[in-house]
Amino acid sequence: MNDDIILVDIFDMEIGSAEKMEAHREKKLHRAFSLFVADKRGNMLLQKRAEGKYHSAGLWCNACCSHPRKGERTRDAVIRRAKEELGIQVDPYELFHFTYYEDFGDLAEYELDHVFLAQYEGELHPDPEEVGDLRWISIFDLKKELEEHPEQFAAWFQIAAPRVLENSFRIWWD
Repeated sequence: MNDDIILVDIFDMEIGSAEKMEAHREKKLHRAFSLFVADKRGNMLLQKRAEGKYHSAGLWCNACCSHPRKGERTRDAVIRRAKEELGIQVDPYELFHFTYYEDFGDLAEYELDHVFLAQYEGELHPDPEEVGDLRWISIFDLKKELEEHPEQFAAWFQIAAPRVLENSFRIWWD
């Protein structure tokens, strides 16, 4: 499996590639994605990151997140990782992207994160190496938890979730 990910500039123009852990150790800006999954009632699927993850272990975040591989389109990577991490097939829609930097000491997340939303109803089959737990939560309860317990959520999720929640109202209920 090729674990080379795509290095980008601040305009998301590809400028090269690097092995995934090298990009994180050298704190290089790279392309990433975050998939948010909602059901027909507007509840969001949250993932608690597995305890063995190299950063943000045990924190809650969106349904799935990762990196497109060198030569892979971002939407295709979203579909691939949803199948690998959650055992589900999705038809994702890109909402927006943003750049963030979070330093973990020896590693950093310096990502241009493309945020996708998909609707899903059905069984979940999470990969235990990736996923510690899953839960569905109402938009209103998620808002409350983000405000009262931000320390329980991954850094990128705290940036993306408010914008996703705002957009999901327009997408699901318009």
